[in-house]
Amino acid sequence: MEGISDISIIGVDEKRPPLIRKEPYIDLFFELSHQAPADWCRAFNELLAQHPSKPKIVEKEGKYIEGWVRTPDEIVDFVELLKQTVSKCTAQYIERIEVAARQSGNTDSSQPEEIGEQGRLNRIIASLEFDKVD
Repeated sequence: MEGISDISIIGVDEKRPPLIRKEPYIDLFFELSHQAPADWCRAFNELLAQHPSKPKIVEKEGKYIEGWVRTPDEIVDFVELLKQTVSKCTAQYIERIEVAARQSGNTDSSQPEEIGEQGRLNRIIASLEFDKVD
């Protein structure tokens, strides 16, 4: 199974290759290694919202980065920017998950200790020490 940390740009979308046309720009479509979650895509789009070409990922699809450049000479730098943004977005996404997990763990531990027979049973089980397997 592919995880969030495995997301990367794996190439140009073969169905939509870059073409020189009359327009003063070149549309680019890059394929991701696997579908990204919608909230990851939203974060990616927000990170690049101020970029002149506004590269984006359609949140419902989560599989392609769409963007454009004015000349072929800009493509290498553009791809490097996209790769860095994918890495940054993934790191931020993982951090958000870890923070949420820590906060939910803190919430659970701040609840009052269980009472009654179930609470006593849980404390006994938690205090058990077992031999280590070599």
